[in-house]
Amino acid sequence: MQADNFLDITASSLNKLGEELCGDKIKYLKTEDKVTVVLSDGLGSGVKANILATLTTEILIKMLNADVALEKVLETIIATLPICQVRKIAYSTFTILQINPADNYFQVINFDNPQPFYCHHGKVVPLVMQTQEILGRKIQIGEGYLERDDFLGVISDGVLYAGMGMTMNFGWGWDNIAKYIEQILVNKAHTARTIIKDVLNHTNMLYQGMIGDDASFVGVYVRKRNPLMIFTGPPLDTEQDEVYVNRLLNFAGRKVICGGTTGNIVASFLGEIVDMDLSTMRRELPPIGMLSCVDLVTEGILTLSKATEYIRNCNCDVGLLQFDNNGAYLLAREILQADSIHFLVGQSINEFYQNPLLPKNISIRRSLVETLIDVLRAGQKEVTAEYC
Repeated sequence: MQADNFLDITASSLNKLGEELCGDKIKYLKTEDKVTVVLSDGLGSGVKANILATLTTEILIKMLNADVALEKVLETIIATLPICQVRKIAYSTFTILQINPADNYFQVINFDNPQPFYCHHGKVVPLVMQTQEILGRKIQIGEGYLERDDFLGVISDGVLYAGMGMTMNFGWGWDNIAKYIEQILVNKAHTARTIIKDVLNHTNMLYQGMIGDDASFVGVYVRKRNPLMIFTGPPLDTEQDEVYVNRLLNFAGRKVICGGTTGNIVASFLGEIVDMDLSTMRRELPPIGMLSCVDLVTEGILTLSKATEYIRNCNCDVGLLQFDNNGAYLLAREILQADSIHFLVGQSINEFYQNPLLPKNISIRRSLVETLIDVLRAGQKEVTAEYC
């Protein structure tokens, strides 16, 4: 996969009316050598369906991530799932997407869910699916390659049947959803979030707000990567300041500085002073600064701590980030809008902020950055750190 390509993944669900828990479950996992996405639809709705779907998803994700052979994985899950004796269908259906980031080769494994949506060059192309029988159950398998601007998505049948019994007797339907996805790509910003949210908003409208079945959609959109570098804290060796300033200024992506001393180091290199935007000052947070060539300049420790709190509270979803025009909000937004974040962490310790209970070689700054990294990785962000 080209270094500037990014597999943008978004998932969302609508719960059946009156249910606190969704009977569908979506989970995805990114590693260096593969991306695995699983959508499971538990029979019925509510607690029982949620348990069945969660069990199915967890088994599939864990076995696939452990590199268990696909046939063995499918045998295990099919043997585990019971059959409803009344309706003669499995208690939980599932679809698996696996993508190799090296070349964007993908494989779709589908068990009783609606057909996937493969959008290539702006048009939804039906995938050729081969049928394979395992333990008496029919599994459909398709494959292909994803290119820049391609989309691959999976829905539960709650999306497919939206509007059933109203103006459309048989629901929205696969073909209409495909056309709707194509229109989104013509008229709106190209992100997985835009596609997923728009389709589910329309699904909700077709249900007239009275969701008749759990409706879920997860998709992968291939777009240009949005990288971010955060330079925080002065380096231990002051003679290396210029080296790291150049690293920041030559970085091919968004650039953020966290820390007053760090900002002054970069400003001195540029022959500038850090101008302050006092409108962003809050009682607990200093104002942001402004420098040419840098997208955001904030104070360090307090802002990093508050930004981490914001990111944790919104569960790494930029759409749930509560707006406030302050340094922590602006930092959190930069981080959540980025696909990959590289921290350049200077280890020169500001004694004012140093915890006397910590060893001298462990700074509050480093501890904060590592906590933030843990939160971001738990939210499937690509994060690296370099200490200087």
